[in-house]
Amino acid sequence: MADEDSPPIVFEVDGATAILRFNRPARRNTLSLDTLQELSRITSDVFPRDEIHAVIFTGTEDVFASGANIYELAQLDPGAALEFSQRGQKLFQTIADARQVTIAAINGYCMGGGLDLALACDLRVASKSAVFSHPGARLGIITGWGGTQRLPRMIGRANALEFFIRGRRYSSDEALGVGLIGQVSDSVVADALKLAQRSQNRER
Repeated sequence: MADEDSPPIVFEVDGATAILRFNRPARRNTLSLDTLQELSRITSDVFPRDEIHAVIFTGTEDVFASGANIYELAQLDPGAALEFSQRGQKLFQTIADARQVTIAAINGYCMGGGLDLALACDLRVASKSAVFSHPGARLGIITGWGGTQRLPRMIGRANALEFFIRGRRYSSDEALGVGLIGQVSDSVVADALKLAQRSQNRER
């Protein structure tokens, strides 16, 4: 079992597919400063590689990823907070612009910035127990990593407002119904690998 001393991300390659797994479930896989730095480092290495045709992002145990570490945010002054927001925006835009097919294999809770990451991917597959939410309204904050633009384009303005203003949670079936995800799966990584393989076959 991963613990708080584990590396924030575990990286492996399966054929022509890279798999990045958020690996601190005890911290709810928060996208903390060190996690964002590691994510940036790995993607900077992976995205230029011609032999990699797909990249899968997934989590551990019952968590895909949650947002920024609230305790870290509380320590930031306005300038540092702006820099942190811009860093996440730039990183997620890099994921959105990747030449590879990017797939979010959502194994569990997908909250805040974790949802922003999933939205930056080309495809989203979720487990039956996955939960989706942008809870920032209850904390007096709003996501700064592109979700306010990507989510309305994907599911429509009215549904997006349910996320941002009410902060309510969506189940996988509800997420499928509004078009947030494309598939509910019993084995998200296995099905994401199948999607990756299909995309590679179409390229040939």
